[in-house]
Amino acid sequence: MSQTPFAFNASNLDAWAKAAAKSAPGGNVDALNWKTPDGIVVKPLYTAEDTAKLPYANTLPGFEPFLRGPQATMFAVRPWTIRQYAGFSTAEESNAFYRKALAAGGQGVSVAFDLATHRGYDSDHPRVTGDVGKAGVAIDSVEDMKILFDQIPLDKVSVSMTMNGAVLPVLAGYVVAAEEQGVSPDQLSGTIQNDILKEFMVRNTYIYPPEPSMKIIGDIIEYTAQHMPKFNSISISGYHMQEAGANQALEMAFTLADGKEYVKTAIAKGMDVDAFAGRLSFFWAVGMNFYLEIAKMRAARLLWCRIMKGFDAKNPKSLMLRTHSQTSGWSLTEQDPYNNVVRTTIEAMAAVFGGTQSLHTNSFDEAIALPTEFSSRIARNTQLIIQEETHITNVIDPWAGSYMMESLTQEMADKAWAIIEEVEAMGGMTKAVGSGWAKLKIEAAAAEKQARIDSGKDVIVGVNKYKLAKEDPIETLSIDNVRVRDGQIERLAKIRASRDSAKVQAALDALSASAESGQGNLLDLSIQAVRLRATVGEVSDALEKAFGRHRADTQKVTGVYAAAYDDGENVGDTMEYWNQLKADIAAFADAQGRRPRVMISKLGQDGHDRGAKVVATAFADLGYDVDMGPLFQTPEECARQAIENDVHAVGVSTLAAGHKTLVPAIIAELKKQGADDIIVFVGGVIPRQDYDMLYEAGVKGIYGPGTPIPVSAKDVLEQIKKAIG
Repeated sequence: MSQTPFAFNASNLDAWAKAAAKSAPGGNVDALNWKTPDGIVVKPLYTAEDTAKLPYANTLPGFEPFLRGPQATMFAVRPWTIRQYAGFSTAEESNAFYRKALAAGGQGVSVAFDLATHRGYDSDHPRVTGDVGKAGVAIDSVEDMKILFDQIPLDKVSVSMTMNGAVLPVLAGYVVAAEEQGVSPDQLSGTIQNDILKEFMVRNTYIYPPEPSMKIIGDIIEYTAQHMPKFNSISISGYHMQEAGANQALEMAFTLADGKEYVKTAIAKGMDVDAFAGRLSFFWAVGMNFYLEIAKMRAARLLWCRIMKGFDAKNPKSLMLRTHSQTSGWSLTEQDPYNNVVRTTIEAMAAVFGGTQSLHTNSFDEAIALPTEFSSRIARNTQLIIQEETHITNVIDPWAGSYMMESLTQEMADKAWAIIEEVEAMGGMTKAVGSGWAKLKIEAAAAEKQARIDSGKDVIVGVNKYKLAKEDPIETLSIDNVRVRDGQIERLAKIRASRDSAKVQAALDALSASAESGQGNLLDLSIQAVRLRATVGEVSDALEKAFGRHRADTQKVTGVYAAAYDDGENVGDTMEYWNQLKADIAAFADAQGRRPRVMISKLGQDGHDRGAKVVATAFADLGYDVDMGPLFQTPEECARQAIENDVHAVGVSTLAAGHKTLVPAIIAELKKQGADDIIVFVGGVIPRQDYDMLYEAGVKGIYGPGTPIPVSAKDVLEQIKKAIG
C-alpha cells in the first residue's frame, strides 16, 4: 500500500492557519507572533517557503562565509576550550584556583583583575582603598605575575586576560613573567581583551581618552603580530554591552563596528590586513534568549566575513570570526539562586549550538558575591557534561537547515547590518562612541528591559513569578580587603627598595616621551620598564603625563522606563502601583515646595553603571529630581556634591564588592561635613549577611538584584519623609 508524501503548498498552510486559529487568542494566529527586543517578529511556524530565497542556507562549515562555523569539522574533532574566568584577591590564591581548575578538566586560564589594576593604580594609591583585591586579583608588578602563573607552563597553557585600561603594563608583566619562566614571546598563546571602545560605552575601565587609547591598541596589534604569532592581540567584546542592557542586534552590530575600527587603526599604521587579522578574536555574551543567541553567533560570522572582504583580506583566516563566549552574569538572580544552574546550562548550550571556540560558564552565586570553589565546580562541570555526556559535539551545526534558525539568522544579520551602516554614516565607531550616541542606545535598551521585568511582562522565575515565601541563605565568598591591600603594599615596598630606581625612571621617561611624540612602540617600551620592576601604576602614570586621564560626561535617558507602564499592556496591580506612586511623589512636591531629590552615585573604581543608570531613569520618570554623580568618586567627593546639590538622599550602586568599605565611608563623610540628614540607600550585588552591618552603619534601604525599582522608589520616598519630619 503506497502513501502520498506530504508536499508543502499554500493550501496546506492555509489549512494550518485555520486549525491554529481555533486555539489562538481571539482567533488571530498573528497573536502567536513574538516580537523580540531587537524588533524582529518571530513566528510560531516556519516552512520551506521562509528559507527558499535565503542566500546562505546551504553553505558548509569551514568555508566562506563561515556562517556554520570557522572550522570544517568543528566540535566533531575538537570541542571548544573550557575556560574558568577567575581572580581571587591575591596572586597566590588565584594561582591555587587555576591549578586546581586545570587539574579538574579546565583547558585554559582566564584572569579577572581587580578594579585598581584595571584603572592603572597601584594598591597603595589613596583612590583605591576599597577596591584592592575585590572582584579580581590585585597585580602591581611582574612579581605578582610570576606568582600568578607559578607552576603553570605558559608555553602549553593558553591564557586569556580581561584587561583594557592598563593593558600595556599588564600584558608586559605577562610577557616578562613568561621570559623569567623560560618561555619566549613566540611560544605564548591566549588573548588580551584590549577592546577600549567598548569601555567608553559600557564597562568604563578606561584610563586615557579615546584617541591615545586607539594608539595603544595599534601598537599592541603591531608588536604581537611581529613577536607573538600564536597570541590574539585583541578580543572584541560584545559581552559587556549585553550585560549593560544591549539587545542581541545592538551587541552584534556595535561589536562588529568596533572590530572594523580596530582593523582601520592597524592598517593606518602601515600593516597589511592579512598580517594581523587572523589573530583578532571576539567575545559574546550568551543570555536566556535561546534562539536569538544561536542566530546572533551564526549571523556575526557572516557579517565579519563581509566586513573583512571590504578590506580586501585574502587569507581565509582573516575572514573567520573566532569567538570566546560567556554565559550571562546579568541573568543570574539573587532570589532562588539555584535556578541559576539551570539558566547557565541553557545559555551554555546556546553558545555551543552557536559554534563558540571557548566558553566560560558563570557560577550560580555570582549575583550575590564572588563564586566559591563549590559553585565554580558546578559551573565547570556544566561544560564537561555537555562535552562528554550529551553527544551534542558529534554533529556540526545541528541547527543548519532549520526553517526557523536559518530565517532568524538572516533577520539578525539584516538588523545588525542596518545599525552598522548607521554607525558608518556617523564616521565610524570612534565617532559614535565619542558623541555618546552608542552609550545612550544601550542604556535605553537596558531601561526598557528592566521596566518589562518590573511590570511583569517579562517573567523571571523566582523573582517576579513563582517566588519563594522564604529563602534559605547560601554560603558565599568574602574577601578581607584590608588584609589583601596590606600584603600588596608590603610587596610594593620591597620591590621599590630592591630595584635600580635610576634605570626604572629612565625607562618610564622613555615611555612618556614615546607617548608624547608618537614614535616607537608603547608595548615594547612597557616591557623594558616592567623588566626593571616598574609597577602597573608607574607605567600608567608615565603614559598619563602625555595622554591625560579620561573624564566621561554623565548622561541619562528619560521616558523609556515609564513607557512600559504607559503602553496599556499592563495587567494586575503594577499599573495601579506605578500611578499611585507618581501621585505620592507629586503630593510630596506640593507639600514641600520641591520634588524629592536624589543623587545616584558610583564610589571607588567600579565602572559598571547599568544599574545606576536604569535607577536614575526610572526615578526621574516617576517624578524625582535626579542627579548623577560622576564615575569613580571618593566618599569625600560624593558627600561634597550631595551637599552642594541639596539632595534628600544618596543612592550608592555597587557591583564590585566594595560596599563594606565605601558605604560606611560616605555616611561618615556626610556626618563629617554636617549633612547627616541626607539619607543613604544602596542597591546592587550585596550578600544578605552584609545587610545588618550596613544598617548598623546608617544605611536606610538596601535593594538587591531583582528588587522592582518602583518598590525601592516608594521606600526611598518614605525614608525621606521620615528624615525631614
